[in-house]
Amino acid sequence: MSSSGKKPPRPHAPATKVVHSGRAPHDNFGFVNPPVYRGSTVLFPTAEKLWKRDQLYTYGRSSTPTVRSLEEAIAEVEGGAATALTASGYQAVSTAILAFVKSGDHILMVDSVYQPTRKFCDYMLAKLGVETTYYDPLIGAGIADLIRPNTRIIFTESPGSQTFEVQDIPAIARVARERDLWLLMDNTWASPLYFRPFDHGVDVSIQAATKYIVGHADAMLGAITSNARAAKHVALAKEQLGVCPGSEETFLGMRGLRTLATRLAQHQRSGLEIARWLEGRPEVARVLHPGLPSHPQHALWKRDFLGATGLFSIVLKPASDKAVAAMLDGLQLFGMGFSWGGYESLIIPFDPKPYRTATKWTADGPALRLHIGLEDVDDLRADLEAGFERLDAAK
Repeated sequence: MSSSGKKPPRPHAPATKVVHSGRAPHDNFGFVNPPVYRGSTVLFPTAEKLWKRDQLYTYGRSSTPTVRSLEEAIAEVEGGAATALTASGYQAVSTAILAFVKSGDHILMVDSVYQPTRKFCDYMLAKLGVETTYYDPLIGAGIADLIRPNTRIIFTESPGSQTFEVQDIPAIARVARERDLWLLMDNTWASPLYFRPFDHGVDVSIQAATKYIVGHADAMLGAITSNARAAKHVALAKEQLGVCPGSEETFLGMRGLRTLATRLAQHQRSGLEIARWLEGRPEVARVLHPGLPSHPQHALWKRDFLGATGLFSIVLKPASDKAVAAMLDGLQLFGMGFSWGGYESLIIPFDPKPYRTATKWTADGPALRLHIGLEDVDDLRADLEAGFERLDAAK
């Protein structure tokens, strides 16, 4: 009971938060959605207010009511202290890292990370005098052995990009706290609904909001959500780097956020159904889906995650490039293209051998990454089945 004798309000579930957070209809003449504010110049009513920057909005690059609405919404849904929006997921990664490092520092980067993140480390960070050590995603608490006196960041991504290793985030977080390091996580796969990074000791959660938050494959957007300890560092980096999301893209991110819970539930159901079916296909050697009991880290996923999404990979039994091309080129519903998280199903071939350095990729056959969209599952299965027939005929 509160001092007034009234019960405190019941905490809202995440599915409710994605619908209502960041909204103030009565501040906008009753309209349900915040309007799109487009602009650079913001006027001050007096010289004194201008000198002191004494108002909520001072310049369009820094923030607008549209940007602020989505930042507040994502922070609330994810359980962080503050969110900073960026123009893409990649920009969210680079801005978050730059917020905590300087020349002469060292970072630990998971070997299964999103490939552009690796390129940023190997080129831009190296150019700035920051050294990167890649580590096995399954290292857990053993990461303590890789820490140096100048280590500043441990960067995680779970599940791993393309190969879907699940990291022991709580174990790594304990090490990070003991050594006073910043723990960053790319949480795009699970979204704020299916993994709660701040409950597991993460300092900064990064989303390629382009993916599930936008949800319609029509906007580029990133989000960096921080705990109270990290938020001021991220805010300063965003301001000094001139990071600025587009007005229309921010609005589309807000629109997508409202249906996130409903879409993810369907992605999860359809993804698991297709993944289970693929496990029984004679052409498939392995299905890399953390939600399946066959996944090597399924127990970790079950302990820490609240759900699975529509993205996973498969390893085919040995097949020629010609046979794989025959399978892919004739697909009607699975498009071939980068990104994921939209309403549509996608498929791409990949080979991580050239860009893994701390671990080895040892699959005998070619690998495919699938995103299961919102189409009818029977139709998707039929499309893949016809693809396998072409694969077998071309062997």
